[in-house]
Amino acid sequence: MTNQSPGRLERARRKRADRLAALDDELERRMPARYARRRPRRILAGAGAVTLGLLWVDAAVSWALAPSDTAMIANFVILGVLVVVGFPLAGQLIAVTRGLISKREHELDERQLAARLRAFATAHQATTCVLVAVLVVTMLADGDSRESQIPAAALFLILFALLATHVLLPLVVAAWQVADPPADDDEEEQEQPAV
Repeated sequence: MTNQSPGRLERARRKRADRLAALDDELERRMPARYARRRPRRILAGAGAVTLGLLWVDAAVSWALAPSDTAMIANFVILGVLVVVGFPLAGQLIAVTRGLISKREHELDERQLAARLRAFATAHQATTCVLVAVLVVTMLADGDSRESQIPAAALFLILFALLATHVLLPLVVAAWQVADPPADDDEEEQEQPAV
């Protein structure tokens, strides 16, 4: 049980709702008009998928070259690119989806809940395929030998890539699947010919 009285708790909830509404308005105002249509949003989602793919490339490079200085240099270069490109890209994806993945369920309407559920379901299926592929590749690579042939750095990077894929893939899928906003009434009136 909380120490707050029901009145204080309700005020805190109202304040949070007001902050979220202000944030939604700010996202609407700041979001470039180019993301109002499906094609640019899908390009942005594709860039997010490529960024996630870089984590897997990093793990593969580390597996193939480790332990060596070349593997370490490639690792730091790829991680530097991911930091420079990935964080702003994640911010844009959150803005395009209007926080669909990160908001609490009671803060979403029915349409948003359905879109969120669809994004999580699709991301879950894709992550399951990735898990199976990683399992098959590591089993085949290890073979029948008693000692593991996978370098420890590569194993860590594989696990990190799995975690990042699990966390960020729903955001990428939601950006891919987000529907176009409804047309304004003024635009609909202009498109209809006068009788």
